[in-house]
Amino acid sequence: MLTDRQKNLLSVVVKEYTETAVPVGSKHIAKKYGFDLSSATIRAEMNELEEAGFLFQPHTSAGRIPTDAGYRYFIEEIMPDKELSKVDQKKMQTELLKLKAKNTRLTRTTAKLLSSLSGNLAISGIKDEFDDFGMRELLEEPEFREMDDLCRLAETLDFIDERVDQLVGKLKDNEVKIYIGKENPIKEISNCSMMVTPYKTKSGEKGILALIGPKRMKYAKNKSLIEYMKKLLGGAIVVFCMMYCV
Repeated sequence: MLTDRQKNLLSVVVKEYTETAVPVGSKHIAKKYGFDLSSATIRAEMNELEEAGFLFQPHTSAGRIPTDAGYRYFIEEIMPDKELSKVDQKKMQTELLKLKAKNTRLTRTTAKLLSSLSGNLAISGIKDEFDDFGMRELLEEPEFREMDDLCRLAETLDFIDERVDQLVGKLKDNEVKIYIGKENPIKEISNCSMMVTPYKTKSGEKGILALIGPKRMKYAKNKSLIEYMKKLLGGAIVVFCMMYCV
């Protein structure tokens, strides 16, 4: 059981590492966040978080980064539910309608929009029709600078739609499943995180949405994006069109 102080520190490390991809040090936290704690106290608390398996120090002189367990604890115990702002909701509705107006098929439209808003690889599929967007952005992340990692990831992504489709039957209708690192059922991308959910269109077609990115992806934002996209695909977009497209 973590103390409130340790939860705050874990949250800060997740936030900083998500934004910078650089291990987070105690001096940086003390300078930027304060917490009315000395860097020595912060370092001691981070040592405890490391011993508990929530943080990892890649090099002796480096700061810490979250482990898979650290991200899992953050998501389940610390991360607040995030609802898209009205501005972002309207933006998603507007952009989806614009893309649909160009006669782009729904799966391609959805994948393109989710990828642009999340900055991650997005997959959208109905039956045997799958599309993905954002592969180039994913491959450019600093986590995949090693050539072996890059080649393995690129090879896996060529068949990722088939692998994601196999997960559909294992998910509940309203579930947004988050896999972190080694939890990933697609073992070839165990250095990534994946967020996946089934959805149903207003006409009854069953589909799947997924986001794949580095383990430092923005979990709260991505979860809110994918949940709202489900609402749009389930019929909310029709309400918007009646209100704004007449």
